[in-house]
Amino acid sequence: MNKYIPILFLLFITGNISVFAQVKKEEALVLADTLIAKPINPLAPARAAFLSAIVPGLGQAYNKKYWKIPIVYGAIGTSVYFYVDNNKKYHRYRDAYKMRLAGKDDEFKGQYSDATLINAQRTFQRNRDLSLLISFGLYALNIIDANVDAHLMQFNVNDNLSFRPDVYPNEINYKQNVGVTLNYSF
Repeated sequence: MNKYIPILFLLFITGNISVFAQVKKEEALVLADTLIAKPINPLAPARAAFLSAIVPGLGQAYNKKYWKIPIVYGAIGTSVYFYVDNNKKYHRYRDAYKMRLAGKDDEFKGQYSDATLINAQRTFQRNRDLSLLISFGLYALNIIDANVDAHLMQFNVNDNLSFRPDVYPNEINYKQNVGVTLNYSF
């Protein structure tokens, strides 16, 4: 027992000595659930819509939704392609009908009648006009998408707000019922 007393005394003294070479920093207490307020730019939706109106897809790039840009160009490009294609076919049949009225030979001589050429002109003209209307509609949809997306980025959308299907037992006959629940956690 006597040989343990000096060892315990030495451990007691060295354990209570504070080391002055290191300085403790007092850190501010940061709670994990505190919210950091992001500044809201109220003009962001208007700017995104303006940029998207100038160059289709630029509003989506402004909103950092880069995956939407190929969809925008694919949709508008497809409708423009069909406009150009139907316009070429319309002029082809119209020129053939004009040549036939002038008494000259056309590329459809003996293949189509006059009524068929007129009907083809009307069909391709209608398809051309419809393609142009769809092109303008997709262009407007591009602008609306950029505006709405920029507007919705100003809201806090996280897992606390959920909308999901729910399966629960019926209390009368214990069969499974399907319903929809809307949960909001504070």
